[in-house]
Amino acid sequence: MSTTNTDTESDRTATFESYPLGTIDPARSRHMWTRSAVHVDGDLVVAGQWNGTVTAFDAPETEPGSLECRWTVDHPDHAVGITTLPGEDAAETGTDDAVIVAGRGKTGTIAAYDAATGDRRWSYDTVDDVGEHVQDSIFYLPYVVALESAGADADPMLYAAARRYERDGETRQWHSVVLAFDADGTVRWRYETDASPIAIDLAEDGTRLAVGYNRCMGDHDTGLVMLEAETGDLAWTWDPGTEGDRRVGDVAIDGETVAVASHGDKRGYLLGPGGAERWAVDLATETDIEGETLYAYPNHAAASDGRATFVTGNTYAIKSRETENRHPNEHRIATFDGAGNQLWDTAVRGFVHGLATDGDRIAAPCAQNFRVRDPDTHAVRWFDRDSGQDGCERLESVATAVAVDGETIAAIEEPVAYHDDGRIRGEYALRVGSLE
Repeated sequence: MSTTNTDTESDRTATFESYPLGTIDPARSRHMWTRSAVHVDGDLVVAGQWNGTVTAFDAPETEPGSLECRWTVDHPDHAVGITTLPGEDAAETGTDDAVIVAGRGKTGTIAAYDAATGDRRWSYDTVDDVGEHVQDSIFYLPYVVALESAGADADPMLYAAARRYERDGETRQWHSVVLAFDADGTVRWRYETDASPIAIDLAEDGTRLAVGYNRCMGDHDTGLVMLEAETGDLAWTWDPGTEGDRRVGDVAIDGETVAVASHGDKRGYLLGPGGAERWAVDLATETDIEGETLYAYPNHAAASDGRATFVTGNTYAIKSRETENRHPNEHRIATFDGAGNQLWDTAVRGFVHGLATDGDRIAAPCAQNFRVRDPDTHAVRWFDRDSGQDGCERLESVATAVAVDGETIAAIEEPVAYHDDGRIRGEYALRVGSLE
């Protein structure tokens, strides 16, 4: 089987337009936590900002300059996640879709806004499940880390994972909950643990919900749980079986299989029914270079039509915080077939905050490579799932979120100032383009 392995940058681009989002403190040399969100659904583009502002736009049809604001609202927390949920019995009642916004803040609020008007339909504060913050630090605030919605071929349902961290001396604790909501905001079920969820993914038929846990420090000691989406009942579990509290970086369901990016052993897995391992591949496992043992975390996974894609992050060293060397597989994207054979891989050239997929297209927001600090790494990149053929829209500052639906792609750009440079590059802006 042929394998494509190329680091040659494509000259394929798209026509993008920009909408300023005000001010935000610039990112520094190291990548920052999630501070913005973006979502595309048909002719709707929604941007979430660090100050809580959520703005919906009508997507441009053909000509640049046609991005028009539909509505703006103030979310109670930092707006760090967005999805849409079909209206209850939408075909019969004509109820518009809802824009669902996930918050990070004192209340960890999930709220539903009317997609046409921005009117708030309902809200839910996850602080009631995970508890109040115990220190005035962003890392201690309740945080809704992931949203998933269903409704195309099933009853409209929303799923969310929220967590809160606290530390008392050497004792570190996580409090977390996975919630299932009906379209009217009623909680159908909840699944609580003392581990840190990092990702959820819903099966296309709406029957199963995969939950990946990144840090397991307490009684919950497994990296992946599969839940029955209707009831929240536990179906099965899986774990990389590694020492320490690092377990899973991301999960993605594809039919009866699940792709898992493992933080425990820095490998990619494909699981079958019941969590049976079908194959595993080395992604950025521990490698000795010039006396240092280096590794990188596989942070993202995507799966569709029998293909699994993984993306790796920054280089780290086993015995030191800093290293002059780099893992050979850092900041790479790779796709494998159902038998575990590599189809292609290539460089993403910087830290990727998350993936967006639609059909055979995968999009990635690429931020700085903090060890190299090369502004040329700042870009939105997209790839063909089969061939790896790519496209690129370069940015002056870092891309931190991306969404794609059909031929519309949207990204959030945040300014950056390298610690050894001082110059502020770029702006806080929504970038929307057409891939036609």
